[in-house]
Amino acid sequence: MSAPAASHTTYDKARLFLVSTMALASAGVAYSIRANTAADLQRVFLDPIDRAHSAEMIATILGVPFLAFAITIAIGSPLLDVIGMRVLLPLSPILLSVGMLMMAFAGNFVSGPNIYWALWSGALVAGIGWGLAETVINPLIASLYPDNKTAKLNAAHAWWPGGVVVGGLLGVGMSQADLGWQAKLTVVLLPAIVCVILTMGVKFPPTERKAAGVSAGDMFKELLKPLFFVLFLSMFLTAASELAPGQWVDLALTRTVGMQGILLLVYVNGLMFVMRHFAGPLVHKLSPIGVLWCSCLGASLGLVALSFANSPAMGLLAATLWGTGVCYMWPTMLATASERFPRGGALLMGLMGTAGTLSIQFVLPIMGAIYDRKKLEVAGGEAAFNALQPGPTLEQILGTAAQASFRAVAILPAVLLIVFGAIWLYDRSKGGFKPQKIS
Repeated sequence: MSAPAASHTTYDKARLFLVSTMALASAGVAYSIRANTAADLQRVFLDPIDRAHSAEMIATILGVPFLAFAITIAIGSPLLDVIGMRVLLPLSPILLSVGMLMMAFAGNFVSGPNIYWALWSGALVAGIGWGLAETVINPLIASLYPDNKTAKLNAAHAWWPGGVVVGGLLGVGMSQADLGWQAKLTVVLLPAIVCVILTMGVKFPPTERKAAGVSAGDMFKELLKPLFFVLFLSMFLTAASELAPGQWVDLALTRTVGMQGILLLVYVNGLMFVMRHFAGPLVHKLSPIGVLWCSCLGASLGLVALSFANSPAMGLLAATLWGTGVCYMWPTMLATASERFPRGGALLMGLMGTAGTLSIQFVLPIMGAIYDRKKLEVAGGEAAFNALQPGPTLEQILGTAAQASFRAVAILPAVLLIVFGAIWLYDRSKGGFKPQKIS
């Protein structure tokens, strides 16, 4: 049976939406700060351990939060109605802060090769906190706005890039003030505290699936739908197109575009913050799948352009193309799963998030490995590279390696042009897509 409309009028939608955006902003700040401090962590801790493979090591650490996110949301989503949004959401900023503090002060507790695992563990805890945020927020928005999911999920997820912008600007400003990388890793405490305060005393709704009386068994049956499996696999590639290059941009592109790579990340996420607030009219004109097809085209072309950018102007142009492409991917993929399979509830939305972040765990280390392999190839071997001293030659070699790592990722969204194109044409042949209602 359908949930009565009145069930959506007994909750403070404005405050719940604000809590959701603050939690996403906190995660965005943490993501940006990790990217901004990656080169420092590599230089201070990982180069002394294994200079030839330190890029792959830091890339693996940067990928750990995505693995933790994937596992957390996979376990938490089917249990959300049992544990409750009220319990899980406040835990998100707490664990996010603890993880970042563990990374900031890892050197105070361990030394030598063990520092790698200390950083890895801090990234893991931060990722669990991030995963708890999306475990709650996506089904929460779907429950509050069942007739406007795509637009509202895009608007809520605008605060992820909003947090990235804030974190990036704070990182740059703190660098100018010589506050150091450790201080940068602690700034996530500020939005996290605000988020915890906002959750106090607020009443959370049941998920859309539970409010409609759909059983857990029926929810799991939605996993057997072939189209969901296609969307699930597609989420691996859309997320990798956005999040892996974003986490890698400061470390890799600073040497090639003649400006701090983190500023490109700030710029791109500023675009995303604005554009996601206007997703509604675009989705109405093209349909969610149509938006995703256009997104993949822009993302693929943008990644290729980033791999050739060699000046601030070219960097900005390439980043604009890439950022416009990836802008709507994450929230529109979530909304597409919820609109086509609403009986799947938090489980299906959670699995989409799991697919997205799990892909980063594989793609980031691959980017790091490509980077390391290319720098050794251009240098003439590992011994030759290790013998290089800081200077123009080393910078040129590292710049070439960075471009190769971005070019390799461009194939991922290009593959989806075929997949989303086929679904788009099928929908149009049936008179256009109409969101499904629980009945």
